Parts: sequence; C-alpha cells; structure tokens
Amino acid sequence: MRKSHLIVSLFVLVSLSISACSPAVSPVSSTANDGSTSVVTVELPVLRVTALPIIDALPIFVAQQEGLFEKAGVQVEFVPVASAPERDQLISAGQVDGMINETLSTFFFNKEHVQIKIVRYALKPTSESGHFYILASGQSGITTPDQLKGVEIGVSQGTVIEYVTYRLLQESGLAKEDIKTIAVPKIPERMALLSSGELAAAVMPDPLAALAVQQGAKVVLDDSKYPQYGFSVYSFRTDSLNTKGDAVKAFLIGIEEAVAMINANPGGYTDILTEKNLVPAPLLATYALPTFTAAGLPSEVEWNDAMSWAQEMGLLAVDVSYWDSVTGDYLPLSVAVPQ
Repeated sequence: MRKSHLIVSLFVLVSLSISACSPAVSPVSSTANDGSTSVVTVELPVLRVTALPIIDALPIFVAQQEGLFEKAGVQVEFVPVASAPERDQLISAGQVDGMINETLSTFFFNKEHVQIKIVRYALKPTSESGHFYILASGQSGITTPDQLKGVEIGVSQGTVIEYVTYRLLQESGLAKEDIKTIAVPKIPERMALLSSGELAAAVMPDPLAALAVQQGAKVVLDDSKYPQYGFSVYSFRTDSLNTKGDAVKAFLIGIEEAVAMINANPGGYTDILTEKNLVPAPLLATYALPTFTAAGLPSEVEWNDAMSWAQEMGLLAVDVSYWDSVTGDYLPLSVAVPQ
C-alpha cells in the first residue's frame, strides 16, 4: 500500500513539474463559414518576470488583470521579490526571464559579458511627478539643498538611489566632496530613523516619500526637473531574448496598452495598488499615480553619465557598451534608439 502511495505521489510531482514547464493554454474563439462559433485552445509562450513591490510594476499587474498579455500572445508569470539582491539572483540563475531594474545594475550584470539587455523604460520622472525624493527630518530644520552640505544622508549605497542623490545635489551647486551618504539599505529602517530624527536626511522612492512627508518629513529635492537620472527599465536575459523574442515583443505590447489605460484612468486601479501593496494604506485616499512612460529607451548620454558616476565611486572598473546592453528591437512601435 505504501509503495502504491509513493508511486502516485511521484506521478503527481512529475505531472506538476511538467505542467509548470509547459506553455500556457489560452482559449480562442473561431468563427466558421456557416456563422457558428467554436472555442479552441492555443499554446502561449510563458515569460517569468520579477520586480520589487514598487509602483513601477503597476503596468504588469494591469496587463494581467485586463488580459492584455494573452491578447498579445504571451502568458506572463510575475515572481515577487523583497530585495534587489533576490531579484538579481533569480536572473543570474535563469529562473526568470526579465525584471524591472535600472542602468546601474545592468552595468554590474554586463561588466564581463552581456547577460541582460534593456528593452524599455519602466517609469521615468516627469515635470509633474518625481520618482526619488531627498527628504529632511522634520526635526532637522533643513529645508534647502545647501543645508545638506556635509550632512549624512541615508541611502542604499551603490544603487540608483545614491546616484540620484549625488546628481541632484550637484545640480543644486554642491561639490562631490560636500555630499555625505550613509548606508541604510532597508527602507523601513531608513523611514524610522528619518521620522525619529536620528537621520537628518534620507532618500525615498515614490510613493514611500509621500508617506514620510505625511509623517513629518520635508522635501528638499526631487528628480522631477531631472528625469535623466532616476528612471527604471525593463530588462531581459539575453538567452530569453534569443529563444523567446516574439514573447518579449508581445509582453511589451501588453505593457504599452496597460500604460495607456493607466494614464487615461489613473484612479481606476486602487484594487491593484491595495492587493499588491504598491501604495501604503494611509495614502490610498489621496495618492496620485505618476504618469507612466510611453515606449522608449534610455539614451547613450543617460547611460554614460550613470556609468561615469559608478566609475568615480569605485563601483565599476570597466566601460560597459551601451549598444550591446540597450536594444529597441522588441518595442511594439517604431522607436529609434536615442543618440
């Protein structure tokens, strides 16, 4: 009896493994010459995509909810992660095809050989909505950038957050040697230290910056005037691009439609913001979604500036090719790679 149970269990496990690796099946209606309608099933390729619980990922969830990926011809499985290292580990292990990341992490993946390619902007600051905010504690008395000279600013070091911090302060007249950062990689800890006054200043992404302001922090700077620094991107493994190129194109068609829907009706997706924990509950009633970016790619100027900063900070010892790491081949529209 135990032997038969074991055989059944093994059969179930093998079946589950096979089904997890099989293409997704989607029902499609077809109409015959006599006007009758029948439903057939079509196997769709599967893409696995990962991201942190950030507002940048909203178009993925909207496309899933509205059936936009299936309409375009792809099944998308979203794999949630709690940290950038966890995200990067999944990519390195080949357990996911794509992710939302930024240019800095692309440098680190591609510094020896090209492992990933950027295929689209994910979220880019606009004049109406910033992406990253330099905040001062309400107890600090700091309200202007010049008051941050020599003040330790809580950041996640070696990331886009630290890069944006340097560039925004330099745009405001501070010299590199005037800028001091301190590593506080965990955002909840950074927020707590800022709220208590133990940190005089810290950098937060939207919408957590809005929550910090609600708790008493003051906005000193944001990147709404400098969209060339604080953007995120969609990237895919080169192996996935080579073997699932049409699926990536379908994914980006779904993203494009989702972006258009969000921008046309920004108040229509509160359910997703709540379910996916993209916006803190205290902000839901007042939070205004950012305008999501239409199809486009980082420019070589943007790429080179971030690479120059990473090299200046000792994070990167080589040049990483823009033209090997950024591609417009998968965009649904005819978008030229910017110069």
